[in-house]
Parts: sequence; C-alpha cells; structure tokens
Amino acid sequence: MPDDLTPSDDPGLRDSTLARIEEQLLGGPRCLDLDQVAARAEVSTDEVRLFWRALGLPMPAPDAVAFTEEDATALRRVARVAREHEVGERTAVSVIRSLGHTTERLVLWQVEAIVEHLAERYDLDDTSARLLLLDRLPDLAPVLEGQLVHAWRRQLAAMAGRFAAEFGQARVTTDGGDRLPLVRAVGFADIVSFTTRTAGLGSHDLADFVQQFESQARDVVTAAGGRVVKTIGDAVLFVADDAVAGARVALGLADAFGDGRGVAPVRVGLVWGRVLSRFGDVFGPPVALAARLTDQAEPGTVLLDHATAGLLAPRPELRLTELPERETSGLGSVRRFRLEHASG
Repeated sequence: MPDDLTPSDDPGLRDSTLARIEEQLLGGPRCLDLDQVAARAEVSTDEVRLFWRALGLPMPAPDAVAFTEEDATALRRVARVAREHEVGERTAVSVIRSLGHTTERLVLWQVEAIVEHLAERYDLDDTSARLLLLDRLPDLAPVLEGQLVHAWRRQLAAMAGRFAAEFGQARVTTDGGDRLPLVRAVGFADIVSFTTRTAGLGSHDLADFVQQFESQARDVVTAAGGRVVKTIGDAVLFVADDAVAGARVALGLADAFGDGRGVAPVRVGLVWGRVLSRFGDVFGPPVALAARLTDQAEPGTVLLDHATAGLLAPRPELRLTELPERETSGLGSVRRFRLEHASG
C-alpha cells in the first residue's frame, strides 16, 4: 500500500486530525457550556437537554465546554419556529427525534460501507480501515452532506406530490370517527430459513448476503410503485398507495428471489386496509395480518386476506386461489388466498 494511504499511528497526529474533523463538521470549535449555549439560543437549560436527548446524543456534564455556536443557532431556530407556529413540545420532540434517529442510522450505514471499501481496496484490516477513514473524512464529508440535502429535498417533493394526488380533491369530513387515517396496501417479505442459511457465514459474507437482499428488495419495491418502510435483517416491510400496485410489488418480490435469482426465496403477505403512519413506520391491524400471512406462506408465494383478494379479483392479469381457513394468533380465523400471475 502506498505510504500516503497508510493510517498514522501517531496519537498527536490523530488528535489533530480529530480536532480538524470536528471543527469542519461542527462549524467551529466547542466553546460553550450548557448555561452559555442556552443563553445564546434564548432557551432554558431544560430545553437544551430535551433537544439533545431527542437528537440521540449523550448529554455532556453541565460545566463541560461541549457546544458550538452552530449548536446554539440550531436550537434558536427550532425554538423560534415552534413559538411562531405554536408547535407543541410533543410534536417538536418527534420531529427532532426523527432527525436524530435517521441520521444516526445513515452515518453508521455510510461509514461501514466506506470502511468495507477501504479494507478491500487497500488490503487493510478493519482497524486500519477505520483509521484511514478518519483521514479521508474531511474530503468526504462535504460530498455526503450535499447528497443528504439533495436526497431529503427530493423525498419531500415526492411526498408532497403523493399528498396532492391522493388528497387534493378530497373533501373534508367531520364524521367524528377515530379511524386510522391512511388506506394502504401493506406487505411483508421475509427470507425463508434465514438463520439456517447464514449460520456458517463470516462477517464479510453475512454483510454481502444482507446487503444483496436489501438492495434487491428495495429496487423491486420501488420499480413496482411501492415504498420500503423498513428492513429488518431478513425481512422488508413495504407499502403502496393502491391494491394493484401492492400486488405488483408482492409478486415482483416473490419472482425476484425465486428460482435462484436472489439470495434466497422469500415468502410474502399482502393486506389492504387502514393504517397509521408515525415515526417513519406504519401501524394497525393490516400490518399485523400481513406479518401473520407472511409466516404462513410457502416459499416463493404471496398470501392475501379475503378483503384484499376481493379488490384484486377483477384484474385479469392476476389469479387467486382460495386456501383453507386458518386460525391466526390474535386475529382469529382468516380466509386466505394465494396470489399469482394469471399466466403463471
């Protein structure tokens, strides 16, 4: 490996590198303690603590000089917007927590991907690759930051477009009910025998296995008109705005991972119904039912409940086969249907 790619083992140089990285990323040096940052932001120290906890960051000691002028600016802006728009504490904390949770996972994902690249590219052990990453961060950080802002804007614009299409012509109703607000197709797909298939894999092969599954699943879901809500190691939870799109996603996943084309076969459950969207996740009876149907599906197949099957029955390109009813934990007896391509 060339000398200029060799991570330094000089502690003094490491400290200097960290200080340079921090000053670049944090917008300046740490120069404020808790009381000072609260005064600069025109908020109470309790509000600072609440903000910091919502971001998912460890709270420094009260007398520790741990905050920057940028921290104070961020706090002041949040407090000002909350006052101007009469945003309650619960909502403000939820929004900030979404940023903390998402960016923590994002940073971890990006860092581990780059570490893996450096280890493979320069034949480094894991520790050396992580130290080399520290040397590279000053150059990488502006690019990653720019891409984050760009992706966030595109995602927000896409969300606005979906809201306009779905609710733009809707009339406001005041039926006084407490129904879950969104009607969605909700589906799960999970890898068959994940534990058995990965039991003997080392860290590199396991990472490749999980990454291939997640990447392929996301591509299939997006191409078919759905959205990935989350991935859970061996499973993916997705939603679609109409039942037909949900069916395309479900069959697309079953096809993509069948016949040796994916990392392993998957089982899929799909349900149409009302859900609640919160914290970047979805909740409600359809989610639970979709998970149960996934557990009952045969490898490479898609299962639906009776109501969802009824919506898809008129579609000539789809074939539905009723299966025996089955007692389902917490949900009683469920009428189940297997979904297939009509030409399959």
